[in-house]
Amino acid sequence: MRDHAPRDLAVDWAACQGHGLCAELLPDHVTLDDWGYPIVSGPLSAAAAKRARRAVADCPALALRLKAAEHQVTNRSNPATARSAHSG
Repeated sequence: MRDHAPRDLAVDWAACQGHGLCAELLPDHVTLDDWGYPIVSGPLSAAAAKRARRAVADCPALALRLKAAEHQVTNRSNPATARSAHSG
């Protein structure tokens, strides 16, 4: 069974050497800065999962990994927090 949970692409900045292969393999999710280092926009779409796994496997510096998408907690998920944030 495949895991269909949302994923984020994480960069190990100490290992990344700015080769740019990740941006070639995932152009919808990775762009390069002025020095050739990746800027990742996530989470990855389900359609990009296969290409993301390939990017992780093919990274020459082994600087990429897939991780479970971080769920952002918003004030809307906790009404008590939302009320306290708006009062004061």
